[in-house]
Amino acid sequence: MSPLVSALNLYDIANVKGVAADLSHCNTPFQVLDFTGASELGNCLKGVNVVVIPAGVPRKPGMTRDDLFNINTNIVKTLVEAVADNCPDAFIHIISNPVNSTVPIAAEVLKQKGVYDPKKLFGVTTLDVVRANTFVAQKKNLKLIDVDVPVVGGHAGITILPLLSKTKPSVSFTDEEVAQLTVRIQNAGTEVVEAKAGAGSATLSMAYAAARFVESSLRALDGDGDVYECSFVQSDLTDLPFFASRIKLGRKGVEALVPSDLVGLSEYEEKALEALKPELKASIEKGIAFVHKQPVTA
Repeated sequence: MSPLVSALNLYDIANVKGVAADLSHCNTPFQVLDFTGASELGNCLKGVNVVVIPAGVPRKPGMTRDDLFNINTNIVKTLVEAVADNCPDAFIHIISNPVNSTVPIAAEVLKQKGVYDPKKLFGVTTLDVVRANTFVAQKKNLKLIDVDVPVVGGHAGITILPLLSKTKPSVSFTDEEVAQLTVRIQNAGTEVVEAKAGAGSATLSMAYAAARFVESSLRALDGDGDVYECSFVQSDLTDLPFFASRIKLGRKGVEALVPSDLVGLSEYEEKALEALKPELKASIEKGIAFVHKQPVTA
């Protein structure tokens, strides 16, 4: 529905035509084009400004995001190789899980292709923020539109750290509320997987969150100077090479990281931040090692 979209190119290995036909009936001004199979991938990407990669298999009950690693990482690697060849200047939004590994994979592929711009590679963690805002608003009976909870770290389990002490508007939580809300936000994906009982994982809330982040990117590309989102990006805010935090978006991508959210954390948040680092570090390194074992296609 965004007036900032001029064309929408859809790609998959199958069943794209029906989705494109369905979308094309919406009364929006942009053109919808469909591309199917590897032979059409290059044409799909030529001249594109924003690439969104939600490809891969969803989680099923009992699966962790890490269980998706072998399937989804190969898909992401192949798609990012094509992005590097056809639209190397595009903003790249990675949704495919495990994001803690797929973003480093994308970075390594782009480096090997000689086109890596860390300001234009984003792990989409917006769903964590959407969930945090929703759960806090419900818990504290706040008007949802006013609520903003920064979520930092990564995008799986304990690496997801909602900074409840930084909630806007300012609100107080008991220690018990902090613990309950934090765990619920961290495990919200599993909540949906279990509720769907084998029929998939979060799709509607994920689509909503992805649309929000893409809209923010388009606003930034259009020159809006006041665009802030949380995202998993290359970062120097901690000793980890990638880290999710609030960022300022501009025409060239990440204009600035916002370090202030990490200043003056509560004791609970300080401990949780240190506790998540080993797991996040391992996931990042696993992604990097994957690319070095699998040569990038020239």
